Amino acid sequence: MPVYLTLTRRELAAYFVSLTGYVIIAVATFLVGLSFALLLTKLHDAATPLPVTELFFQTPFFWLILLVATPVITMRLFAQEKFSGTYETLMTAPVGDGQVVLAKFTAAWLFYLLMWLPLLATFLLLRRYSSDPAALDAGTIGGTFLGIGLIGAAFMAVGLFASALSRSQIVAAMICLAGVVSLFLLSFMGDRVNLNSGWHATLFAYVDMPDHMGDFARGLVDTRAVAYYLSLTILFLFLTLRVVESRRWK
Repeated sequence: MPVYLTLTRRELAAYFVSLTGYVIIAVATFLVGLSFALLLTKLHDAATPLPVTELFFQTPFFWLILLVATPVITMRLFAQEKFSGTYETLMTAPVGDGQVVLAKFTAAWLFYLLMWLPLLATFLLLRRYSSDPAALDAGTIGGTFLGIGLIGAAFMAVGLFASALSRSQIVAAMICLAGVVSLFLLSFMGDRVNLNSGWHATLFAYVDMPDHMGDFARGLVDTRAVAYYLSLTILFLFLTLRVVESRRWK
């Protein structure tokens, strides 16, 4: 456990050594603020059946932040180590492969959660200057950040796997972007093939990320969605571990 915590602190601190971490947080904060500003301007003279906090997750801004930030956050995790030559030093140190993988994943996920903290400030402002009781409801906030955390965990695991495949950060980012975009596009397959019933419709509803996020934003926690994201996270962490261990076979 001390080794795992030390590695996690090392990886988390790396985001703040350079400007990369600050730029990611700044851009995400700007897009969150811009999204809410546009929503409030659009709804200034029109009523909406949904809280503004829920409408945010139906805008392209949330998914744009999520899809673009993921490869930027994760591309350096293994690729930079391989490029700089510190990978072999790290992997021959008295630490387990599983500890390295989990530490890098935890650091990326914690940074990802820090990136979304400004969203809480937006909820506070909405509660202060509007009559929306759902803006600061404990169930709404808890469900929202649970959904953000679960989706982020799955995407960070995909990015970690992509970074383990290459020594180039650009290649790792491209592989990660292709992976997370593919997972996201599965959400719309049910609509494209016009499935309204049957096991195919159930399957596509099971992987519908915007629908899941809408439920989380309402404070509704569907165990099927939780199981889906946890399964994705575990799967890609397992694949990453296998890639890391494969160096022994070379």
